[in-house]
Amino acid sequence: MIPLIQLSKQDAVGIITVDNPPVNALSPGVPEGIAAGLAQHIADPEVKAIVLIGAGRTFIAGADIKEFGKVVAGQSKGHNLLPLMLAMEDSPKPVIVAIHGTALGGGLEVAMGGHYRVAAPSAQVGQPEIKIGLIPGAVGTQRLPRLAGVELAAQMCAFGEPIKAAKALEAGVVDQIIEGDLLAGAVSFARAQTERPKPREREIRPFDPNIFDALRVQAKKALRNQTAPLAAIDAVEAATRLPFAEGCARERELFNQCLYGPQSKALIHAFFGEREVAKIPGIDKNTPARDIKQAAVIGAGTMGGGIAMNFANAGIPVRLREAAQEALDRGMATIRKNYSNSVAKGRFPQAVMDQRMALITPQLTWDGFDETDIITEAVFEGMALKKEVFAEIDRIAKPGCILATNTSTLSIDEIASATKRPQDVIGTHYFSPANVMRLLEVVRGAATGLDVIATCMALAKRLNKVGVLAGNCRGFIGNRMIHCYGREAQFLVEEGASPEQVDGALYDFGMAMGPLAMGDLAGLDVGWRIRKEFKHLEVPGERIPHISDELCERGRFGQKTGAGYYKYDENRKPSHDPEVDAIIAEVAAREGIERREISKEEILDRTLLSLANEGFRILEEGIALRSVDIDIVYLTGYGFPAYRGGPMFYAESLGLDRVLARIREFGWEPAPLLVRTGSPLDSAGQVRLP
Repeated sequence: MIPLIQLSKQDAVGIITVDNPPVNALSPGVPEGIAAGLAQHIADPEVKAIVLIGAGRTFIAGADIKEFGKVVAGQSKGHNLLPLMLAMEDSPKPVIVAIHGTALGGGLEVAMGGHYRVAAPSAQVGQPEIKIGLIPGAVGTQRLPRLAGVELAAQMCAFGEPIKAAKALEAGVVDQIIEGDLLAGAVSFARAQTERPKPREREIRPFDPNIFDALRVQAKKALRNQTAPLAAIDAVEAATRLPFAEGCARERELFNQCLYGPQSKALIHAFFGEREVAKIPGIDKNTPARDIKQAAVIGAGTMGGGIAMNFANAGIPVRLREAAQEALDRGMATIRKNYSNSVAKGRFPQAVMDQRMALITPQLTWDGFDETDIITEAVFEGMALKKEVFAEIDRIAKPGCILATNTSTLSIDEIASATKRPQDVIGTHYFSPANVMRLLEVVRGAATGLDVIATCMALAKRLNKVGVLAGNCRGFIGNRMIHCYGREAQFLVEEGASPEQVDGALYDFGMAMGPLAMGDLAGLDVGWRIRKEFKHLEVPGERIPHISDELCERGRFGQKTGAGYYKYDENRKPSHDPEVDAIIAEVAAREGIERREISKEEILDRTLLSLANEGFRILEEGIALRSVDIDIVYLTGYGFPAYRGGPMFYAESLGLDRVLARIREFGWEPAPLLVRTGSPLDSAGQVRLP
């Protein structure tokens, strides 16, 4: 077993090396090991100064997040870093912390316990705890203002974004940047130092007291409904008003409020969920994956162009084919505009844009498609057209080429039936805009090879996406569930709620936008066409919504036509449209629906629990491997608020017995899995979903 801490000496400098791969997290044993090493070097008369450094690729990337869950569950008391940092500060010998890679969260807090900090030029430091619903809990909110200044410290703690070494040096968090060998530079720096004022004893530099209120306004807007950012600002403000010890106590109080609150549990669930979805039964590191060196995309529309950008962004040459020159030119112009916008916003320089544009080859022919390793189809959502395309690429593509479809609803198996190689056919369902959205649903067909699945899951990571494996059914995971969500939203409108009420309730809940506004953004005609495709599957006598189809019949497709559920100006800003009110009233009268007042609670329960109920069906059918897979689909692809944990986590947080009772109250047929796990008998045991 590799020891967590290594001790050595060099030129009268004692060296403590943290060696806890892969990221030197502050797992149990690491803080204790640092403290023991510190004591040993302090007791050694030959040692005149001490350097703390990390082995491997980084310093200390943060706390072991699993420990937080154990604390909440009563399985652990956690570890208190304060004694270690006080011991570092109180050391009679200068303690120099050498940072490379990242010093994040508890890593930065440990670093701030030293008398000095030096860093590699590429290093970054930060307090990202708010990303898992927490605030710094090892007096980071008290030390950082004394080093970096109040405004920067409050920004770092409230928004969680790291800063680079150069800015850390300018702010006073870092004392020197070491070019070349970090350890050698740190040892040289250590030999020249004497004792320095302890960080906790430093005076806070003058600051504008209005900064706290300004940051609260900013946090409420940028991190809507989240409690941790506001708690972080409160804690930093406490550092300016209270003595150090009292400020530390206030930070601990605020930290515990966050730790035991629902948002932290949800965000930690999401954090681990993104890692869990990569684990596929039957696939491990020994499963062979195909090498993707060249790609091709069919269709240069909104989706095809975005998919081509993904490949180019990852450095993969991609051929982009269209049937007509005008469509190809339009697609390339959109790609160029997207990249130009990024350059204008400073996300990357013009040279990077030029490199990426050069990787995209626009064409009207099939030239070169026989050399590519993956061909992604992104044409109109119609089965006949897709089968025609797949029959053609089956004829052209080389053996071993992956044939991928970007279909959002259609059967992978039926598409694969147009080829002689169903084992090579897979769904890669990107979400719009494809070059921005993080989710990639990887949809396996009945014959899809394990190596093809492994390749596409690895490709998702390479494209900076979160890949989630789904089984083959209409709509897969995300769109199958969103159908239920959108259906209930339309029913609510037919029954008496206004579009603004429905969208407003879900926006206040934390969704990026309401379901009706989302339909307008995506284009109501997309769902309209899909419903026509599947009209033969409608169950006689089953209620279906009519509002969206009625809007489409009148040419109201949403933002792109300037009218959908809302009216849109030239900047696509929505406003209320009395014509929609008249259409809704007309549909309700035609269907014999008596309209009534509908509460916000009913809007939330009917839309959100419809998601969960369908999620239970998907889980039981094996379309999703785990409930967390469903949650990650919705967190990364549908704007579900991360601090709610996803639709399945949210349902569990309400209590599955309550969810089951509410579903029965609405007169719905509950999913069998929900009946089994949501009955009072089962839920008494705190049932966890698979």
